[in-house]
Amino acid sequence: MSDFRFELLGQDGAARTGVIHTPRGDIRTPAFMPVGTAATVKAMLPQSVRETGADILLGNTYHLMLRPGAERVARLGGLHKFMDWSRPILTDSGGFQVMSLAALRKITEDGVRFQSHIDGHAEFLSPERAMEIQRLLGSDIQMVLDECPALPAEKPVIEKSLALSMRWAQRSKDAFGQQTEQERAGRACFGIVQGGTYPDLRVRSAQALMEIGFDGYAVGGLAVGEGQPAMFETLEATVPHLPGDRPRYLMGVGKPDDIVGAVLRGIDMFDCVLPTRSGRNGQAFTPAGALNLKNARFAEDPAPLDPACACPACRQFSRAYLHHTVKSGEIIAAMLLTWHNLTYYQDLMAQLRGAIAQGRLESFIAGFQAAYAPGEAAL
Repeated sequence: MSDFRFELLGQDGAARTGVIHTPRGDIRTPAFMPVGTAATVKAMLPQSVRETGADILLGNTYHLMLRPGAERVARLGGLHKFMDWSRPILTDSGGFQVMSLAALRKITEDGVRFQSHIDGHAEFLSPERAMEIQRLLGSDIQMVLDECPALPAEKPVIEKSLALSMRWAQRSKDAFGQQTEQERAGRACFGIVQGGTYPDLRVRSAQALMEIGFDGYAVGGLAVGEGQPAMFETLEATVPHLPGDRPRYLMGVGKPDDIVGAVLRGIDMFDCVLPTRSGRNGQAFTPAGALNLKNARFAEDPAPLDPACACPACRQFSRAYLHHTVKSGEIIAAMLLTWHNLTYYQDLMAQLRGAIAQGRLESFIAGFQAAYAPGEAAL
């Protein structure tokens, strides 16, 4: 039996709940991964992130390869030791960040040549180098290098990009397989389904990746401006073609209602900067929707953000205090609101897991949708 395996515990329609077993600990699914871009979840201590209920973090290959450098992290004992996080870590391949540097990069069959956004230094990222960086970091789940074209795009453009991504997926898997048996033990390599919003291309991509064979399958190239209906339609066309015995990961998603809708359609894993970025910008997520603590209406509000939430921001402070610290630019505001938002996201995942296990997902989602305002909450 592999040290990395997915155990399905229950289903409710297409939605699933389960456990990804790894040597560094179990990952309960559906799972939300806080983003630790540069070996830190911004405004949080590692133990505080764990207290929110997170089983796994995401690290960013692109940022870590530029600073402090993968070789340096390896010399210092690997990413887990470097950032004091003993639980699993997933690292992306760096492809998305490189692709976003449209004016600073050139794509060829071999890989991507680009200039560092930090100092302009010339860099080269190939499928083999992406896997090498992730090996040096020591991450538990390593993503293939892919090309993520901006949407909207014409079908021939997406089709050409997809073909390149599938060739790179094979090279990434081969490079992962060349790691030593000790290095690969308990670690996983995930493929990434591309194809824009074209169902036939998504199916083609899924089939090509399954022929290569991966430990898990991600859906990439969404949440890039196509809109929620198109994202859900793409998931409905894609997920049924992915193997049921492997984890399914929707990259870069998202808002709470995005996550709920994606879980309904069979997704197991998520990551997004939204809860941490929003926390640093005075926004707090609640069951009724998001609250903008910059608003003057909170200046004398003695209520907690969410009376049902157990995070320090809700247990110890009022909306009035949080409003004051946000308006004053105090660092504690970012700390408290980030802690709250990550707690909200992990509580939401726990509620989804429970609803799926008990066969009441439909009623849970109905209640969620009745209470949650996609824009700013009216509380």
